[in-house]
Amino acid sequence: MTITTIDTAVRLRAVSRIYGTGDSAVTALDAVDVDIAPGTFTAVMGPSGSGKSTLLHCAAGLDRATAGQVVIDGVHLGGLSERALTRLRRDRVGFVFQAFNLIPALTAAQNVALPLRLAGRKPAAGEVTAMLAEVGLADRAGHRPGELSGGQQQRVAIARALVTRPAVLFADEPTGALDATSGREVLRLLRAAVDRHGQTVVMVTHDPFAAAHADRVLFLADGRVVDELAGPAGAPEIALRTAELEEAVR
Repeated sequence: MTITTIDTAVRLRAVSRIYGTGDSAVTALDAVDVDIAPGTFTAVMGPSGSGKSTLLHCAAGLDRATAGQVVIDGVHLGGLSERALTRLRRDRVGFVFQAFNLIPALTAAQNVALPLRLAGRKPAAGEVTAMLAEVGLADRAGHRPGELSGGQQQRVAIARALVTRPAVLFADEPTGALDATSGREVLRLLRAAVDRHGQTVVMVTHDPFAAAHADRVLFLADGRVVDELAGPAGAPEIALRTAELEEAVR
C-alpha cells in the first residue's frame, strides 16, 4: 500500500476507464484529472453517457481504472489487493445511492450500525442513536425500511454512510427517487455534514437545484471534464451551463 501526504481527499491523474476490447471498446473516462479538497462538496454533472457514474465508481474504488492513478485519503488504489480495497472502502469511504440499499429485515438502528459491525467493532453506547438524531430520525430507530417513507430511508442511508466518519462520502443521484420536499431535506443534510463536520462529499446529479448546494460543479462530456463552476452557484446558472453543454455535444 502506497501512502502519500494528504493534501486532497480524492485525486485522479490521467484516469481512463475502457469497457470491452477491439472494435467494441467504449471509453467511459478519458484521461481525467481531478482534485477534491478535504471538507468540500463537489457536484458532478453532464449529459447521459458522459461518464458521471463511471467517474464516481473509479474515484470510490468500486471500479478499477483501466489507466491512471486514483488516490483516496492519501492511499493509492492501484496497487491494492481486492481485500485491501474492500477494507479501504469499508473504513474510509461512505456511499449513498439513488436506491437506498437498506436491509429490509433490519431496523433503522441496525442498518446504521451495520458498517461498524462488518468492521468488527461494537458501536459505542449512544453512537447509533446520535447518528440517527443527526438526520432527524432518533424516534424511528426501531422501524424497518418498509415502515419508513422514501425520504426517511435515504436519511437512514446517510446516517449509515456517515457513522464510520469516512474520509469521503460519495453520493450517486441521492435525490433521484425522492419528491421535492424529501430531496431538499437530503441535500440539507449533506450540506450540513460538510459545514458542521468538515465532511468531504462528492455527488453525481442531473439536477441543477441539487448541484447548487455544492461548493464546486464539474461538468463531464464524452468522458472528460470540460467545464467547472467554482464557488457556490445558483440553479439557473448551473442549468444554463448544462443546457449549453448538452447542445454542444449533440
